[in-house]
Amino acid sequence: MATYIPNPAEIKRDWLLIDLEGQTVGRAASKIAGLLRGKHKVEFTPHLDAGDFVVCINADKVKFTGAKLDQQTYNKFTGYLGHMKTRTAREMLAKKPEVVISSAVKRMLPKGVLGRQTFKKLKVYAGNEHPHQAQNPKPHEL
Repeated sequence: MATYIPNPAEIKRDWLLIDLEGQTVGRAASKIAGLLRGKHKVEFTPHLDAGDFVVCINADKVKFTGAKLDQQTYNKFTGYLGHMKTRTAREMLAKKPEVVISSAVKRMLPKGVLGRQTFKKLKVYAGNEHPHQAQNPKPHEL
């Protein structure tokens, strides 16, 4: 018996819509990373990108547990000496809530070419609206 390996051209990709309102950041990010990689599919193969496209809405309404809202930091380096910008999770949720979810998911994906390719299928939006109505995303519960 030979092991079945799917052909990358034959992989069917769906569009999934996830509402993040009231979800915990880490738990939601790990489930989103699994959907992006395709671990929920029968034809999952670790070295192929078999996952679905994921559209996340209401990223500004996620929650953190414990004191992570003030202790979790996000760094941005401009490239110049002494220009490391550090913000807490509370500041990031107020200014750029999409970055909170996308950075959490990105850290859970494989490093390298496969991880970068997989990460491009994630679309995160702060509000209820998204520009992917033409793809007819299916609502998905986490």
